[in-house]
Amino acid sequence: MAARFIRLGNSLKLYTNKTSLVKHASSASAVKQKLVNLPPTQLTQLDNGMRVASEDSGLPTATVGIWIDSGSRYETDKNNGVAHFLEHMAFKGTSKRSQTDLELEVENMGAHLNAYTSREQTVFYAKCLSADVPKAVEILADIIQNSKLGEQEIERERGVILREMQEVETNLQEVVFDHLHATAFQGTALGRTILGPTQNIKSITRSDLAEFVSTHYKSPRLVLAGAGGISHGELVKLAEKHFPSAKSSGESTEIPILPNCRFTGSEIRVRDDSMPLAHIAVAVESCGWANPDSIPLMVANTIIGAWDRSQVCLFLFCCQIYWKFHGLAF
Repeated sequence: MAARFIRLGNSLKLYTNKTSLVKHASSASAVKQKLVNLPPTQLTQLDNGMRVASEDSGLPTATVGIWIDSGSRYETDKNNGVAHFLEHMAFKGTSKRSQTDLELEVENMGAHLNAYTSREQTVFYAKCLSADVPKAVEILADIIQNSKLGEQEIERERGVILREMQEVETNLQEVVFDHLHATAFQGTALGRTILGPTQNIKSITRSDLAEFVSTHYKSPRLVLAGAGGISHGELVKLAEKHFPSAKSSGESTEIPILPNCRFTGSEIRVRDDSMPLAHIAVAVESCGWANPDSIPLMVANTIIGAWDRSQVCLFLFCCQIYWKFHGLAF
């Protein structure tokens, strides 16, 4: 087998040397043409500090979303888990719409409404037809600014989140990454979990949720982003209409200062001989997501790719096809 791989490597090198000079110019031209065809990203900052970004590709569908700097990194030990709790509460009714009305309205549009919480951000987004973008933006603005946070809904979602935590605990890949953050960023906000500890979920109140919203859901921390069949000018007007200025809404523009999260090189091993598999995660300090080098890093990550045992057969199958196509012996 080793000899076959050596022969394959030599054949690839010979094939590359023969074709690279011929294909280089055409490849560069193709890449340049693709870059020209990409829709440009347009960015506008409103008077209230909110930013609006869009890419208009002329499609009949679109995706719009609100990105908020309010993930678990902005929490404390006391309210850890509140950002994720708010994500659950957003779809439980507002002062304008009941939960049933909201679900029917989205369903009748043929749209998809969803949300997720990370350590850095909370995101609410909708996928819809381009003609329904104004309605989708209005719905997103409504659930972010006017959620009722009803006591009955809070108690119901408390149970849902506790069951979700039990499911996550059985997913060892999720568990190992929580351990990794707790170790690599020990003693800092990034070391906390997104879901929060069980005791917090059991004790979070409506006032905790409302306080987190009033503290962190501020215009300068919001980004309205859209892609697909979207007019940037229309999206800016929708943002100005549905997200009032801080002065008119009485909103404080003061933004809490985020403490630095130090990276600590360390190691923790949890051994369980009753398990057939081992889950291992290694973290290396690198640039932050706001650093310009984060984009090349993500490209490198995509090039390196991922691998698991199930991909061995696929790899050998692809090798057979390549070798037969080029007349090589297998």
